Amino acid sequence: MDPVGLAETASVSLCSLAVLLWMSIGTFSRTEAAELLAQRVIAALCIISAILLFALHQMGGELWGSRNVARPLAVVAVIVALAGMLNIKGKDIRGETNPHNIAKIRQEEKPKD
Repeated sequence: MDPVGLAETASVSLCSLAVLLWMSIGTFSRTEAAELLAQRVIAALCIISAILLFALHQMGGELWGSRNVARPLAVVAVIVALAGMLNIKGKDIRGETNPHNIAKIRQEEKPKD
């Protein structure tokens, strides 16, 4: 197989695998270590596929019949990799109190009869 065809097949395959892992992140979220590993694997797959997509564009290859699709898809892969590495579960991002916490605090403050 020629290098252009190999880059095309590998990049699409890695993107597809990353999407499948992304969709099943709920399964990996059962343990914190598995979730972290899945996030890192997804990010690595996206970065590798982005590199292959940039290389595919530089080699003059086409993706789905268009020469201009590889670069924007590579940028999207990098964005997904960066977003996938954000582990925001359980962290207070905005600094505001959660409505559920407000209700809990109010119940705790009520005098008991």
